[in-house]
Amino acid sequence: MTGFIPFSRDQAFLLPPDAKDWLPADDVAHFVVAAVDRVPLGAFAVRPIPGGKAQYHPRLLLALLVYAYANGVFSSRRIERATYRDLGVRYVAANLHPDHDTIATFRRANRTAFEVVFLQVLLLARESGLLRLGMVAIDGTKLDADASKIRSVRYDRAKELRARLAADIAALTARAEAADAEAYPDPQALPAEIARREALKAKLDAACARLEEQARTRGRGGPARVRGQACRLRGEEGAPARPPAQAARGRSATRAPVQSHRP
Repeated sequence: MTGFIPFSRDQAFLLPPDAKDWLPADDVAHFVVAAVDRVPLGAFAVRPIPGGKAQYHPRLLLALLVYAYANGVFSSRRIERATYRDLGVRYVAANLHPDHDTIATFRRANRTAFEVVFLQVLLLARESGLLRLGMVAIDGTKLDADASKIRSVRYDRAKELRARLAADIAALTARAEAADAEAYPDPQALPAEIARREALKAKLDAACARLEEQARTRGRGGPARVRGQACRLRGEEGAPARPPAQAARGRSATRAPVQSHRP
């Protein structure tokens, strides 16, 4: 008999979770957070809000954007959703959930400063020995730190690297702007009419009833044999339904054997 580990999605945390425990020690999120903590913020503008409402710290939004863009997530709506479902993003966001308008507004108001900081993070990554930060490739060629006679060569190579990385960052920012300008709905979001748990349950119950009715109208035999199987999981709570093949074996095992009447 197979045993199952009990679980409940309604179980609350008994103690406040430590976000660092969510990720392995070698996750790039740790580097992004540590690097952003080391860059200056003097060039960033913070939009005043009437009434003195608390705002998200620029370092938090910076780390969130750098980590998201480096991992190919550009839409502000997708980033907002990732603060709930992606462990790396959730750690970088310190278990907070900036909405998509806040994320997009911060980027647009600080685009130049953001790109400068992103470049600094990539240069820190390179100096730390990283050849890649997420999907962003970094030139790992070591520059000779000795011999002043080739200092001009070193300077030219460093200048070329900065220019290439700056172009890559500008392209990532442009992709983020284009993603926010699209009118497509969030593919990970449920329609509003079933977003609430009670409404979703009612919709699924109604869908199951329609499928069972369609199976009944097809009559006996053929596909009608499996009527109700697709929705059986809504039966006894906590008790998994028997798979169709297993149920069929159980029925055949309990049938009385057929007696032969041959003379």
